[in-house]
Amino acid sequence: MCKGAQTVTPDDLPLAADFPKAQLEDWRKLVDGVLKGAPFEKLVGKSYDGLKIEPLYQRAKDKAPVMGRPPAAPWQIMQRIDHPDAGVANAQALTDLENGATGLALVFAGGNGSHGFGLEPTAEAVAKVLKDVHPDAGIAIELQVGPQSRMAAIQVAEYVKTKGIDPAACNIRFGLDPLAACAVWGHSPYTWDEIKPAVASGIKGLAGLGFKGPFASTDGRVVHDAGGSEVQELAFVLACGVAYLRAIEDAGVSLEQAQGMVYARFSADADQFLTMAKFRALRLLWARIEQACGLTPKPLFIAADTAWRMLTQRDPYVNMLRATMATFAAGLAGANAITVLPHTLALGLPDAFARRVARNTQLLLLEESNLAKVSDPAAGAGGIEGLTSELCDAAWALFQEIEKAGGAFAALQQGLFQSKVAATRKAREANIAKRRDVLTGASEFPNLHESKTVVLSARPVALSPDGGGKHKFEALAPIRLAAPFEALRDKSDAILEARGARPKVFLANLGSPADFTARVTFAKSFFEAGGILAVDSDGFTDPAKLAAAFKASGAAIACLCSSDNVYGDQAEAAAKALQAAGGRHTYLAGRPAEAETALRAAGVAGFIFAGADALATLQDVYQRTEQV
Repeated sequence: MCKGAQTVTPDDLPLAADFPKAQLEDWRKLVDGVLKGAPFEKLVGKSYDGLKIEPLYQRAKDKAPVMGRPPAAPWQIMQRIDHPDAGVANAQALTDLENGATGLALVFAGGNGSHGFGLEPTAEAVAKVLKDVHPDAGIAIELQVGPQSRMAAIQVAEYVKTKGIDPAACNIRFGLDPLAACAVWGHSPYTWDEIKPAVASGIKGLAGLGFKGPFASTDGRVVHDAGGSEVQELAFVLACGVAYLRAIEDAGVSLEQAQGMVYARFSADADQFLTMAKFRALRLLWARIEQACGLTPKPLFIAADTAWRMLTQRDPYVNMLRATMATFAAGLAGANAITVLPHTLALGLPDAFARRVARNTQLLLLEESNLAKVSDPAAGAGGIEGLTSELCDAAWALFQEIEKAGGAFAALQQGLFQSKVAATRKAREANIAKRRDVLTGASEFPNLHESKTVVLSARPVALSPDGGGKHKFEALAPIRLAAPFEALRDKSDAILEARGARPKVFLANLGSPADFTARVTFAKSFFEAGGILAVDSDGFTDPAKLAAAFKASGAAIACLCSSDNVYGDQAEAAAKALQAAGGRHTYLAGRPAEAETALRAAGVAGFIFAGADALATLQDVYQRTEQV
C-alpha cells in the first residue's frame, strides 16, 4: 500500500445503492412477460407427494441449522462388502480400508439390500471376512441382514469376544430390523406382539456384552426401492423407529438408554433438493418424537445408501454421476455414514475398478471439495427450508395415520401403507414410460454400441428356504426404474445375436437439414431407447427417391422427420410412397393435430412426440415388425 493510503471500506463504495432492491413482484412481472399469457402455475413443479416446488424462493429468515454430525466432522465412508466368497470379500475389505474407506457395510445374503448376492451367514464366513480387520481401531461396521441371516449379529458379536476385543471399543451398527424384512418379504411367521420380545431380548443381550450400538435399524430404503415417495419413506422410518423404542422400553430399558439404540437407514438419489430436504426433515421429525417421549433430543444417526432404483444396466457409467449427486446431497444434509452403490451393481458383483470409484466418489467430495466443513449449508435457503417444512407436515400426518392403524406392522397387514406406495410407483412408472422422468442412457440418449461392462463372476450363497409365514400381506418389492426400457434393449440384443442385425427404423427426412435435424435427433433417441436402430438419411423432396432409400435400408418401419411447414407440403405424399414401398408401419415425429386425419388417411399410423407413451410405442414396434 502506498504511503498515506487509507483503508477503503464497503461503505466508501456504495455501488449497490445505484441499483433498486430486487423485489419478488418485479421478478413476477418479468416472468409474466415471458409466459405471454400462460399461467404462472406452468412453472410450478410437484413432487410425487403433491408438494409444490416453486421456481423461486425467498430467503428463509431466522432458521437455525439442522444439526446432525458434529461441526466439521466427516461422514463415515462405508464400503459395501457382499461377495459370497468370504476370502474374496476379506481381500476387498482390506483393500477398501487401505485406500480410504473408514467403514464396512457387511451385506449378508437375503438382506434387504443384498440384491441377489451377499455374505454367507455363518460363523466361519464372518471370521474369514473380518480377518485382519480391527473393529476396535476406529473402523465402523454396519450389518445388513434379513430373515435367513438374522444370526449374523450374534456371530459378529461372538467373533469380537473370541478375539479378546473390548466390545465398547467397537463401532458396530447391528442392523436388527424385522419390520423392514416383513415389508420386503410380504409375510411373517409371527405377530408383532411375538416379534417384539425377541428383538428387545437381542438388543439387551448385545448391550449386556458391552456393545454401544446402535442395534435396531429403521430402514426407509425398502420404501424407496419399491418406488415410494419421500413422505412415505419418512413416515415408515418414524413408525418403525417408534415401534422399536416401545419394544425396548417394554423390556425394561429406560427411554434414555433406548434413545441411542435405534438408527435410521435412508436412500439418497439424484434429486439433490428433495434428498437434502428429506434428510433434514427426518432429524426434525425424530426430535419431535423424542420430545413427545419426554426426552432431550439427540441427533439421530442416519446411514445413507445411494439409491438402488436409480441404477441402470445400460450406460452404467452415468450411474457415477447419479451417485455423486446423491452423495453430495446426503453429505450436505448431515448423513453420518454413506455407502455408494458401485455403478455396475445392477449388472452383477462390481470389480475392483467399480469399487474404487465408489470409494473415491466420497473421498473427492470430502477431501477436495471439503463438503463436511460447513454444518447444514442449506439452513436459510428458502427452497430447501420450504421443502423440509412441507415434508415434515405431510410425513407427520401419514405417521399419525399409521399409528391410528395400530403401528407399522398393523399398517402392513391392512395394506394401508402398500397401497400408498403402489399408487406412487404407478405414477412414477407412467412418467418414466412417457420420458417425463428422464433416465439418461436408458430412456434418453441411449448408446446401442456401448461395450460390455465387466463384473465379477460368483455364485450366490444358497440359503435354506425362508419357510413363509401365516401372516401374509403385499410385499414392498424393489424395482429399478430403467428395467422396462432395458427389457426392450435385451430383446434387441437377442435379435442381433440370432439374426445378425437389430430391428431398424428408417428416418425418412424431408426437406433440408434445417427442417429435419431437431426431430431426427428426437426420433433417434426415442427409438434407440428401445433397441430399435435408427437408420438416418439425407433430406428428400422426391417421394420416389425416398421410397428407394427406404427399401435399401432394410428397415420394416419408417418415421417421417421434418418441420410442420414441410409436413404440410410433403408428408402425405411421402407416407403414401413409404406404404407403397412395403413399409409395415409409418410414424411421424411431431403432433400436427389439425392434419392428423389427413396424415392417417395417407398411411401415417402413429405419432411420436414429447410426452407420448414411449414405452408402449416401442413395445408396439416389436409386435408390428414380428421381430420377437
